Amino acid sequence: MENQNQPPIPQTPIGMQPVLPNATTALVLGIISIPTCICYGIPGLACGIIAIILGSKALKLFKESPGVYSQSSFNNANAGRICGIIGVCLSALFLLYIVIVLVIYGVALTSIFSALGNTQ
Repeated sequence: MENQNQPPIPQTPIGMQPVLPNATTALVLGIISIPTCICYGIPGLACGIIAIILGSKALKLFKESPGVYSQSSFNNANAGRICGIIGVCLSALFLLYIVIVLVIYGVALTSIFSALGNTQ
């Protein structure tokens, strides 16, 4: 028995199904987030977070009405979200590495300058 409150889902032919909005954008940003993680982590972090958000919204939209949108756009949104997660993780690790290196150099330079200042 059909629910009277919900409109019927329009069934379109297989080749004519529309794509999910922002599925391709999520895929592109997710892919971009991986190699840009070495640019001090900031561009990869931004692209990855946006890819995760757009991919998650597209997946939620697909799960609400799976018969309307094409399966390939679902795959693009899912791959974009996964690449975004990988890009965010790599960017966060690289950013953490940069912070640790700067702290180590700062401590080393401070000890060198304090040792030079004490000898005079």
